[in-house]
Amino acid sequence: MSTVPDPTYARSVTTVPAAPAAGKRVNRVLPPKPLQAAIVIAGFTALLYLVEFVNLAFLHGTLVGYGIRSREVSGLLGVLFAPLLHQGWPHLIANTVPVLLFGFLAMAVGTRVWVAVTAVIWLVSGLGVWLTGPEGAVTVGASGIAFGWLVFLLVRGLFNRSIKQLLAAAVLFFYWGGVLWGLLPGADPGISWQAHLFGAFGGLLTAWLVSRADRATTRRQLTA
Repeated sequence: MSTVPDPTYARSVTTVPAAPAAGKRVNRVLPPKPLQAAIVIAGFTALLYLVEFVNLAFLHGTLVGYGIRSREVSGLLGVLFAPLLHQGWPHLIANTVPVLLFGFLAMAVGTRVWVAVTAVIWLVSGLGVWLTGPEGAVTVGASGIAFGWLVFLLVRGLFNRSIKQLLAAAVLFFYWGGVLWGLLPGADPGISWQAHLFGAFGGLLTAWLVSRADRATTRRQLTA
């Protein structure tokens, strides 16, 4: 006795490629393209230094006037420009390591998603300062964005239910958790706690949104 394949059955069987492993992005703790991520965040940091050099060397610090002026209509433009401006080299140098480190690690979601995350944090932090900042003050600096990236990194493991991301968040909190005091009013008279607080809120919001989008993508792949 021999078995002869049914040609009709053979033609009816097709091979369906497996859906991409969406979970890989959900659980990443490092950028998928580290060199590209390093170039992007180094380029952003270089832009901050270039702006500060031009401002101090040629414009006598007048660009600071384009920061956020709370509750002034003209001050709304500062929402766009404030993170690029700093009150001198010490201010910029203090922000450099957090910007480089948190910005690089946040690119674990991929460069395009990182751009969207950064844009939301940028706007939420800036609008929060505009609404609640002190009267007559001008707020500048990238620390609001750095706080947003940090909180994004600290909480996304909770939303993603990712052990790896929770462990990475624990390490970050161990080394950098002390800066979260900057979220509290009066922690430092010269620091905009409003920028930090609303930047942190932007980070929390984007972590939830990205996690929700990833879960929706995973469900679509499983049912495709």
